[in-house]
Amino acid sequence: MSAQKIEYCTSCGIRLVEGGYVKFPCPECGSEIGRCASCRQQGNVYTCPKCGFKAP
Repeated sequence: MSAQKIEYCTSCGIRLVEGGYVKFPCPECGSEIGRCASCRQQGNVYTCPKCGFKAP
């Protein structure tokens, strides 16, 4: 099973081109999660598009 390439923030949908973004595997299924600097700073909730796992 290969992880899907994420180019947009999983929380807000903005393209991940500005500095400060991160990409990491979902703690539940391993699918790639992308988070922009703004959503990380604000602690916005993200939802894994593959398994539905939610976290701030």
